[in-house]
Amino acid sequence: MGSLRRSRLLKILFMFVLTITPILASGRQFILFLEDEEVKEGAQGELGAEDNNSLESGVIKEDSDEWDEFGDMEDRSVDELDPGSWRKILEKTLSRDNISSTEEGLYISGVNKMMFAVREGEPELMKEAISDLHLAAQSGYAHAQSTLGFLYDIGSGVEQSDAKAFLYHHFAAEGGNFQSKMALAYTYYRLQMYEKSVKLYAELASVAVASFFSFKESPLVESVRINDGAEENKEALRKSRGEEDDDFQIIEYQAQKGSAVAMYRLGIFYYFGLRGVRRDHGKALSWFLRAVEKGDANSMEFLGEMYARGSGVERNFTRALEWFKAASRRKRYSAYNGIGYLYMKGHGVEKKNYTMAREFFKKAAENDDLNGHGNYNLGVLYLKGLGVKKHIMLAYRYFITAANAGQPKALYQLAKMYHEGIGLKKDLKTATTLYKLVAERGPWGSLLRWALECYLKGQTGRALLLYSRVAELGYEVAQSNAAWVLDKFGEYDICIGKSGFCSDFERHQRAHTLWWHASEQGNEHAALLIGDAYYYGRGTDRDFERAVEAYMHAHSQVNAQAMFNLGYMHEHGEGLPIDLHLAKRYYDQALETDPAARLPVMFALLSVWIRKNYGGSCLVTLIDSLPHMLPNLGSWLKQTLIDDGNVTLVTLFACLLTVLYLRDRQRRLAAQVVPQPQVNNN
Repeated sequence: MGSLRRSRLLKILFMFVLTITPILASGRQFILFLEDEEVKEGAQGELGAEDNNSLESGVIKEDSDEWDEFGDMEDRSVDELDPGSWRKILEKTLSRDNISSTEEGLYISGVNKMMFAVREGEPELMKEAISDLHLAAQSGYAHAQSTLGFLYDIGSGVEQSDAKAFLYHHFAAEGGNFQSKMALAYTYYRLQMYEKSVKLYAELASVAVASFFSFKESPLVESVRINDGAEENKEALRKSRGEEDDDFQIIEYQAQKGSAVAMYRLGIFYYFGLRGVRRDHGKALSWFLRAVEKGDANSMEFLGEMYARGSGVERNFTRALEWFKAASRRKRYSAYNGIGYLYMKGHGVEKKNYTMAREFFKKAAENDDLNGHGNYNLGVLYLKGLGVKKHIMLAYRYFITAANAGQPKALYQLAKMYHEGIGLKKDLKTATTLYKLVAERGPWGSLLRWALECYLKGQTGRALLLYSRVAELGYEVAQSNAAWVLDKFGEYDICIGKSGFCSDFERHQRAHTLWWHASEQGNEHAALLIGDAYYYGRGTDRDFERAVEAYMHAHSQVNAQAMFNLGYMHEHGEGLPIDLHLAKRYYDQALETDPAARLPVMFALLSVWIRKNYGGSCLVTLIDSLPHMLPNLGSWLKQTLIDDGNVTLVTLFACLLTVLYLRDRQRRLAAQVVPQPQVNNN
């Protein structure tokens, strides 16, 4: 009977939609399909057999004696997990007494000069920075090699060279620089060299997950997109101004007036460092303590976490257990995870008890497990056979549910299962994609915060440099932000090229590369801009056919502007055969997708109508000449029409086209009316 159930079960197609939150990556959706041929022969257990697998005694089965594989990394500092990071230089927390070698001194000097060069717009200083970095790199200093790899990648202060960038990153990665490992992993990923990429991303993802435990602060990396299409994302930027934001000040006022909800929200802002607020565990602790005085269960749970982690307070597992229990009594069900974890580790309780841990994890999972911790923890139990019999497919189900809730540790376990073939057939592409998502939660992503802070302060050149560095590591949001800054602020001296400030070609080429990489990762606006670059020849040779490919890619992501552009190219025979029927279809699709496109679509449809009915006339000649007139049209409108008050000329021209359209429509309707014969009754 069991084999029959299993056989029937494996014929079903399981479709799991993993909605990865914007905090994880960029809000894109991943769909994992599990079919019978993907399941290894002999994979243990059947879905739904959970009740038969629990062991009342809580005895560990087989040789699994670790809750997770990160126990030996809990005492490692952020500097050990991300050596050579620019973070300490940006924070200005590095003193001369802490410099251990001449090479490190040259590296720090080079990075400081590089930062100053882009902030103040001094290309000559960039040359000095590169000289210092070269001296350190020649002595084998990995972090200097990594920075040089980045500069060769973007062509700043040196001639752009993918080969030299790769070489420097290779040596830096061999020397232990994790940012170079990220850059190499992303390079292999783009080239679909999954065997090499998956090894690097697996290592990086394990460090990222380890950082969740070892950092005495939140692992959250808040990605903010500074552009909304072609415009600045003013709403997102407003919410990222920290304590200066009006909303933050309103919440602070409400908290001062005694609102427990407002106190909790302030605690969250300071604990995670959200919305541009600098992390401050002391302030977070203060607001949480004030909130619990008013009975706020959410704050009780976070106090338990802070005591368990030692974040802002001395680590105290007994106090942590007390706060977790207090929160759970007030129906804060996610606090059961904290209690279960303490039983798993044997902290704050008499001894380890896996059966008790499982019961608490189960309570959390069954009661609104918003962050996926409960399902993740149950997945680990069944994957490793801790207190239960090993059950690979049940573990897989729990990990899927946890990943759907945005739990990065669950993504890591799923990636590992696909990578190593644990219960499933190996799938390196899927494993690499999942590892990449987790790796992007690593400590190296903290540069995104500094880039945003620089942008908000008006230090655009510095923001561009930092976004470009993170873009090289494969972060789509950094790629689109850096490209947008290059396009938006092109007339300002913020981009340092091979020698001096970037030429228009260098700037367009750099933006083109960044948009291309972002489009490969699902950014529809990036695909649209790639099409524009090929269409107008910005940063590349003009190529209508490649423009069509890019517009088609954006069209597949339901982009109204791309639909309009494809209609225009069909109408004019640019990169596509002239086909007025298809042109009209694309124009109609653009209007259906975005009602705001009504005006341009209306004029485009009018143009199609004129071509159909007055082909070869002077009106068609006039329409075809418009693209050549447009570069000077703006100034002409201002000087001739608006300044002289002759707006009526435009109105009359529009009325003329409208009258022609209506007359032709009336003629067609009249032709369709067949007069009815009169019946003579005589």
